[in-house]
Amino acid sequence: MKLLQQPRDALSVLTPDTAGNQVRWVESLEKGEIKPRSRLRKETQVRTLDQDILLDIKGSMPIVRFPHKAHTEWLDCSNCHEYPFKSLIGGTKISMFSILQGEQCGVCHGAVSFPLTECLRCHSVPRPKSEQTAPPNLDPSYHLPRKEGP
Repeated sequence: MKLLQQPRDALSVLTPDTAGNQVRWVESLEKGEIKPRSRLRKETQVRTLDQDILLDIKGSMPIVRFPHKAHTEWLDCSNCHEYPFKSLIGGTKISMFSILQGEQCGVCHGAVSFPLTECLRCHSVPRPKSEQTAPPNLDPSYHLPRKEGP
């Protein structure tokens, strides 16, 4: 009788992280520690896009850098385009409210990827000093909804 390997045993050989499920998945992939299937169906065309997109959301947080390569090495483009994201630049209004509700980026982040509490992994590009509307050392949790009551 075969027993399934315990997750902690399987994950212990991968590059460690300090958040979520404690694995740096992209780094583990780059090091060859894991080799995910490139496709589930033979007819799926594998496309990897090595292009970063900067999402210049106005506000006090650093600019979001979206690395297509890290995502397309795992997922076919059709997983995200045209839903929940339109391919057309500016075609989708991205909001932290939606993400925190498990939509848009929150479909994976917080579930199978690093958690949404790791703000600076996405908000990673400093704003030019002339655009800053808050001190650069502002605590990102300041932007989370506050709980009512004592």
